[in-house]
Amino acid sequence: MYSEWRSLQLIIQSDRGHMSVLHSYPSNVGKDVANAVVRPLGQGLNSSSATSNESILKTDKEVKWTMEVLCYGLTLPLDGETVKLCVDVYTDWIMALVARRDSIPQPIVKEPNLYVQTILKHLQNLFVPRPDYAHNQISLCMRVLVAVQKLARESVNMSRETWEVLLLFLLQINDTLLAAPTVPGGLAENLADKLIGVLFEVWFLACTRCFPTPPYWKTAREMLANWRHHPAVVEQWSKVICALTSRLLRFTYGPSFPPFKVPDEDAILIPAEMDNDCVAQTWFRVLHMLSNPVDLSNPAIISTTPKFQEQLLSVSGMAQEMMQHPCLKQLPQIFFRAMRGVSCLVDAFLGISRPRSDSAPPTPVNRLNMPQASSTMNTTPPHSRRMRSVTVTKATVKTSSGSTAHPPKVTHQTSTTSPLSSPNQTSSEPRPLPAPTRPKVNSVLNLFGQWLFDAGLVHCRLHNGMNRDGSMTAGLDVRRKPSQISTENMVANPLFDANEFPDNYEAGRAEACGTLCRIFCSKKTGEEILPVYLSRFYMVLIQGLQINDYICRPVLASIILNSPALFCSDLKGIDVLVPYFISALETILPDRELSKFKAYVNPTELRRASIHILLSMLPLPHHFGTVKAEVLLEGKFSSEDSSLHDKPVTFLSLKLRLVNVLIGALQTETDPNNTQMILGAMLNIVQDSALLEAIGSQTELSVGDSTHISFKSHSRNSSGISMTSTGSSEATTPDSERPAQALLRDYGCPALHTDTASGLLIRSIHLVTQRLNSQWRQDMSISLAALELLSGLAKVKVSVDSTDRKRAVSSVCSYIVHQCSRPAPFHSRDLHSMIVAAFQCLCVWLTEHPDMLNEKDCLIEVLEIVELGISGSKSKTSDQEVRHKGDKEPNPASMRVKDAAEATLTCIMQLLGAFPSPSGPASPCSLLNEETLIKYSRLTSTSKNHFRYFVLDNSIILAMLEQPLGNDQNPCPSVTVLIRGMSGRHAWTMQLYHQPRGSRASQKAFVPEPHPPPKDDVGIKYNVKHRPFPEEVDKIPFVKADLSIPDLHEIVTDQLEVQHEKLKKLMAKQILYENTLEKISEERLSKTLFPDPVTECIPPPPAQEFQTARLLLSHFGFLSLEALKEPGNSCRPPNLIALDSTLAGFFDDIGYLDLLPTRPFETVFIFYMKPGQKTSQEILKNVESSSNVQSHFLEFLLSLGWPVDVGKHPGWTGHVSTSWLINACNGSEGKEQEEMVAPDDTGGGIFNGEKKALYYADALTEIAFVVPSFMESSTDSSESGLTSQEAETQMDLLPSLLKQTPLTLELFPNHSENLSNSQRLSPTQKSKRLPLGRTVPPLGPETKVIVVWVERFDDIENFPLNDLLPEINTGVETTTNSSTSLRTTTSDKDVPVIFIHPLKTGLFRIKVQGVTGKFSMVIPLVDGMVVSRRALGFLVRQTIINICRRKRLESDSYNPPHVKRKQKIVDIVHKYRNKLLEPEFYTSLFQEVGPKSLNP
Repeated sequence: MYSEWRSLQLIIQSDRGHMSVLHSYPSNVGKDVANAVVRPLGQGLNSSSATSNESILKTDKEVKWTMEVLCYGLTLPLDGETVKLCVDVYTDWIMALVARRDSIPQPIVKEPNLYVQTILKHLQNLFVPRPDYAHNQISLCMRVLVAVQKLARESVNMSRETWEVLLLFLLQINDTLLAAPTVPGGLAENLADKLIGVLFEVWFLACTRCFPTPPYWKTAREMLANWRHHPAVVEQWSKVICALTSRLLRFTYGPSFPPFKVPDEDAILIPAEMDNDCVAQTWFRVLHMLSNPVDLSNPAIISTTPKFQEQLLSVSGMAQEMMQHPCLKQLPQIFFRAMRGVSCLVDAFLGISRPRSDSAPPTPVNRLNMPQASSTMNTTPPHSRRMRSVTVTKATVKTSSGSTAHPPKVTHQTSTTSPLSSPNQTSSEPRPLPAPTRPKVNSVLNLFGQWLFDAGLVHCRLHNGMNRDGSMTAGLDVRRKPSQISTENMVANPLFDANEFPDNYEAGRAEACGTLCRIFCSKKTGEEILPVYLSRFYMVLIQGLQINDYICRPVLASIILNSPALFCSDLKGIDVLVPYFISALETILPDRELSKFKAYVNPTELRRASIHILLSMLPLPHHFGTVKAEVLLEGKFSSEDSSLHDKPVTFLSLKLRLVNVLIGALQTETDPNNTQMILGAMLNIVQDSALLEAIGSQTELSVGDSTHISFKSHSRNSSGISMTSTGSSEATTPDSERPAQALLRDYGCPALHTDTASGLLIRSIHLVTQRLNSQWRQDMSISLAALELLSGLAKVKVSVDSTDRKRAVSSVCSYIVHQCSRPAPFHSRDLHSMIVAAFQCLCVWLTEHPDMLNEKDCLIEVLEIVELGISGSKSKTSDQEVRHKGDKEPNPASMRVKDAAEATLTCIMQLLGAFPSPSGPASPCSLLNEETLIKYSRLTSTSKNHFRYFVLDNSIILAMLEQPLGNDQNPCPSVTVLIRGMSGRHAWTMQLYHQPRGSRASQKAFVPEPHPPPKDDVGIKYNVKHRPFPEEVDKIPFVKADLSIPDLHEIVTDQLEVQHEKLKKLMAKQILYENTLEKISEERLSKTLFPDPVTECIPPPPAQEFQTARLLLSHFGFLSLEALKEPGNSCRPPNLIALDSTLAGFFDDIGYLDLLPTRPFETVFIFYMKPGQKTSQEILKNVESSSNVQSHFLEFLLSLGWPVDVGKHPGWTGHVSTSWLINACNGSEGKEQEEMVAPDDTGGGIFNGEKKALYYADALTEIAFVVPSFMESSTDSSESGLTSQEAETQMDLLPSLLKQTPLTLELFPNHSENLSNSQRLSPTQKSKRLPLGRTVPPLGPETKVIVVWVERFDDIENFPLNDLLPEINTGVETTTNSSTSLRTTTSDKDVPVIFIHPLKTGLFRIKVQGVTGKFSMVIPLVDGMVVSRRALGFLVRQTIINICRRKRLESDSYNPPHVKRKQKIVDIVHKYRNKLLEPEFYTSLFQEVGPKSLNP
């Protein structure tokens, strides 16, 4: 920069301005003269009277002569007061440029600049070290420096010449004291801070008022390079460059850029009046004033300065001996401080230097502290230097908090290093993102890259083979020549042995490596980085990650801590580092204690960063498959005779190592947040493996590799970590050195092939269930995450043995038993939340694998847990004792636990094996209600009064329709029952039959057996005339009595004869008639078939009319007198009561009950954000056309759920106005829906909830995915706003609407058809209004989740969440007393947001924000995770389900759906109960409830 300008060093050396005339005389002459002349001048200054204070010097000649004496006096020994008086006089006189004083001679007052220039040259003599009275000299030098400070600050008329002399004076005295090798306790060591501090402050004042010319800058740079062996020089340089950077950023990047906060005492070093252009010019020059800070790592360079050479020649030593000078032992500390300063500047430019409330470091990394100097050196204690450095920059950790977290520990190495200061940042605090307006990576590296790359490779054992590839190392060799030092020379040095030497400088090297990682992690989406920078960066990382011969733990820790996003940044070729990072993670994660790292870092933070890197690498083996990862510099980092070189390996072969690291990390992790991240990663890898196998992709390794991996991955004979086939950079080491060897073995389960999805699944189940019931059951956050992982594993479609599934269920049951049995003081809301979550996990396993309950032991175990949750104890506590239900006192752990257990029982009894129902997954209930049933019955009337309503056990409402349906021709008793209970509405049609199915098929009615036909031709037929009396009667003789009755002819008279004849004629006629009838009868009888239907006795026909409601209730035993009696000691109603359906509002309340959901419902709003977009309108317009969105976005949408037609959909649609409609569409509306064809060219906006939406449901939850789209203003006015005519229509409806009960949710069945399309509004419209009088039921609390697809990751901070909140309206937020406006209480902090960023590799980077509270981290998706295209939809959906479940656990006002329905049923019973006496009730059963006329 100053190559064409000459340096002023020769001018300074040849200048004789500090010499006096008295130097020509013998020393005793000058001493006597000085003592005599100076004393009266000093006494005059110290006199208190005004007259004696006036200067005795009046002319120029007197002043100049006196100054010659004073100049000599400053060189005298310090045993007398002469030197002090000289200093008093000169410090007084130079104030002539500040303010006039009587003590200042008039000539100086008249021409202050000329005299001050001379005085400054004379004062140089004071700073020449004296052998004795060092303390006095220090105090005098301090006085002069303070005076010079005041002169520069307050003088307003200092000329350029004076400024230049002042700068040269400060350079000269600094060079005099600081250029020579440091003497312990000497003048230079005590004055270094003040000297360099004054130099920089005065230099900045000169830049403001009289900018120095290039020769002065060149001189300062050359001289400063000779002082760098003093810690204070680098320390002060770091202070001032940070203060300048703070000012520079303020005007370079504007007020929106994150401010770079520096301590006030540093900020005031930069004059406030310095303009922006001056700040920029000064900043760049001061930045390079220290020359190359990497030189500080090379004692050979530092010891070649002229003053070092002078001392070398004076003692006639060797160059090697000069490099052993004690002062050079501080170089590692100084090198680290220089790198720390550069690191602070880089952070400032990246915008991650945001201030924290606890003044912690700006990044969540632990900065390496400086190695302590040797204890034999009598220098300032290292801890004192650190305390001074606390106020330097934002990057220094305050020792008040940092030193107490981890006390210093001495490592096993020869050199003693200080521990890394523990971060004050809490574990849950998110990492700050770089500023969106930050400079490009290339720009930052153009400024600092050469220093950082060189520092990152300081003292690395680079073999000669590296130089063969010029394209890769040419820049390295040329640039590092000044700082390169051979290892062989260092080993030969007795002070720097082979083990100690690298450790000395590893702190500064670690700082440089960490800074480089932060720079490359700050790459913007689509930003190009020069290949030379990438190649050098990868070379630095490969060296830092080496664990073959020597592990440099500070460097390794720094790289890991600063690289969590390295594999998420789309760096070209970054995947070549995967094997090296895996080797590093194998060293860190399976190590439980990390004892060798504790001296440098907080182990928890190191593990967290390692887990982040692991999360970003997990999908790579499946994604790249058999693609080989090229290895840079093959074999060049290994010893020449080593057989293990770095060889290319396939990504798929790395899967086993990654899985083993993951499992080892889970086995050794103790931090809750870290554990949850690992659990999320486990579901990711298991699901990805399952999907990959399901689509038939390659699941085995290549033939060449598979032969080497035939061992069981977890057998006790092999580690499962160091695979010989992979040829990784990992060298084989004993178990004692590799903690993963001992940890990744059998963990309570048989050996498994974890390279298959089923093996991974079983391994995960075994690990999680074992730890869930041991280490984790006391920790709520880990327990919830583990239960969520088990729930996710239950949904993975992989065939596993029933024993492993039962293991998961049994472990959850054991977990519930343990938590319920804890002592009363431990029972809290959090504990009960854990139990509720366990019951939910149990439901997931049972619904996903219903066949498990076919096994008796599993069924008994699950039902015992349900009983425990409902009643508080098990009936069977031991093999002998059994307590029956009636004998137990119900004492559940809490009502929430009881509700969860009841929900589990409902799930077992009603959902297992019955989902999805015939009506589809959108509705687990029947889609039939009273209107539908009557419509298809044989009743002419469509009144709902045909139904009889009863309530069983105060929890089930029965609606009975006694008329058979139209499609049923059997005359048997039939009844259709709508059963409304806690689990929903179900329709049953029941018929009474007394015959088996086969008889019913052949006969419709009962017919008795027929009689046999008669046989008339059997036997002989005789014609015999029958007598009235026997023949013997005629033989009996008469007696007198017989003759006493005369015969008829004896008494006949003529009159009687006439009557007698008449009678005879009548008898003849009668006989003839009877004979004729008998003949006719015989003829008819002969013609009649047998049997005679008229006379035969046949059974009565079956009844055609039944009172089936009475029959059904009676058959089920509900009509007993005991069932109808009021319980005497309880407020509960009888077991059976009737409801009066004629009361007003009854059917509205029944409709309200039907609208209460039976499952939790969630709503997800999906947005698409293109690069640079900041407004909501731009974002909403993206989904209008497929040309605006990436194809993977549409694929992602369809992986979340299936499309549904809002008008026909019976489930949740994303808005209450269109949800749970079962009868709202009549035939014409259905045709209109069918005629509407969805446009082919859509970016997802068709699923905005107006006509279509995306929907997903399982047995336990339902989710609506809505993609809001932009609505034009005309559309808003026509559809959202109401015209005057529509308003009048609503006003006409108002009287009837107001008659309804305020508990109705949706749609009054009588009025929903009268509402036009404009009145039934889309949930994506900005103004959503429900019709007047319509109220919203208490469906909340509701959790809405936002998913954002961002093409550019940096746009996340610009996402206009507040502007988009009106778009995520679901209608649930509307209050009951506001019919025309939407009252939204959701804030942007309450809405969880999942950002999805597609990487160039085809993978997806995840960022989760807004999930706050005690349930902050939700799995499986965690911040920083990378997922595959296959698993993205599943993982997003599972995360949404878990977020909403946790929100419900956290809410105090949430009631499960079955509890809400039960409460509503109780309310209906209370309002509409028909309170009849027993006789009246029985009588009502025999009465008809409506007209019974049938259709012809």
